[in-house]
Amino acid sequence: MRLAVATTLGVATAALWAAVLLSAAGSVYCKFRARQLFIQLEQLSTQRDNLDIQWGQLQLEQSAWSTHAFVESVAGKKLHMTMPLPKDIVIVQP
Repeated sequence: MRLAVATTLGVATAALWAAVLLSAAGSVYCKFRARQLFIQLEQLSTQRDNLDIQWGQLQLEQSAWSTHAFVESVAGKKLHMTMPLPKDIVIVQP
């Protein structure tokens, strides 16, 4: 009887030790994975911030390219367009 109790106690102790070791290993892995995910989150946040900066720069560039003065300058220089003289303007009325 004592041998059976001792054997059962030994098995229970071994099972508890295995559970403690597995729990510790799981805890270490979870902490490691959390650190990896935090680093990835920080990298994505930095990338998002850089893309926001580029978006702002593109919006500024677009607004500069669409001003009347710029369009008129390009029309004159590249397309060789000029404003007509007042005598050459004809107003058509129905």
